[in-house]
Amino acid sequence: MSLAGRLELPDPASARVGLPAARHPGLRPTPPWDDPALGEIIVPASELQERIGVLGAAVTADYAGRPPLLVGVLKGACIFLSDLARAVGLPVEVDFMAVSSYGDATRTSGVVRIVKDLDIDLSGRHVLIVEDIVDSGLTLSFLRRNLLARHPASLEVCALLVKDGLQETPLDLAYEGFRIPPEFVVGYGLDVAERYRNLPFVCEYLEGEPAAGGR
Repeated sequence: MSLAGRLELPDPASARVGLPAARHPGLRPTPPWDDPALGEIIVPASELQERIGVLGAAVTADYAGRPPLLVGVLKGACIFLSDLARAVGLPVEVDFMAVSSYGDATRTSGVVRIVKDLDIDLSGRHVLIVEDIVDSGLTLSFLRRNLLARHPASLEVCALLVKDGLQETPLDLAYEGFRIPPEFVVGYGLDVAERYRNLPFVCEYLEGEPAAGGR
């Protein structure tokens, strides 16, 4: 019997449709996370872990017999990828790449560059891009084109968060976690000037204009 067959997994079909992340009015970080720069919690820790279990079940079912290479997009996706990999009942491999389209600004420059490339050859591999957040879709479009040119056997995307209303073209995501409002958020890997990545939830960032962040 396969490993997937021994696991009690949630229905994987639900991971192919994004679940709306309802705002939780009045739900704010509590000690030790009570920072005045942090606003309302958008996705609580419990909902993140529950949804990642569903995503992991879907990946397990879809890639049975062909374990994927998980490609994490640094730095924001590192925590999500770690939890997702543990939720997948297959012997996955992991690699990372880092790209930038923001520099030191809060809005994309429109130019995407690779900061760190992959170590593994993608030829003939089943590749699953693991993204923390998708806003305009510019970075994701660049990643698709770049990685497809390396001749993988298949290429799909799993995104934890998608900001509503910011994409000009359909995203074609195989797996999607939550739809969230088009606001600057931090936590669960997302940062402001490298801060707040270790928050166990996703919440608004309130304190002025961040110098850098989002990845």
